[in-house]
Amino acid sequence: MLPLAQIAVDTDLLAAIGKGKVDLRLDDIAVSLISVFELQAKAAKLNVPPKSVTRAVDAILSAFPTVPFYQPEIVEIAYKLKKDISDYVDCIIIATAISSKEDLVTEDSLVTHHKEALSRAYGLRVLSFKDFTKPPDDD
Repeated sequence: MLPLAQIAVDTDLLAAIGKGKVDLRLDDIAVSLISVFELQAKAAKLNVPPKSVTRAVDAILSAFPTVPFYQPEIVEIAYKLKKDISDYVDCIIIATAISSKEDLVTEDSLVTHHKEALSRAYGLRVLSFKDFTKPPDDD
């Protein structure tokens, strides 16, 4: 989502989806509302122009289903996670995926560090960009 707000990242999953370079579709994606806040906070820290941030937020909210971070089940799971994961925002994002019974796609090293434990405890699959990359064509 960060590239939508002109924030450079090494892996742009949305662009890869648009170019057909990954085995994933845009309609497979849902976004935690806390991720929208996180995008705004990062953009503010990097001095991204507010109009770019507003356009990115509008695009996210119109293109993807969003999940409120304050749903009781998400809060309960996030509180359990915080004993092992220090970043509470990450706990909310993980809890959203667990509560929704969906895979979590992230490049966050703090989250990927815990992927085996999250799989054992909650059945959560934590995936990264490379997990969706198609093998190159042999043209």
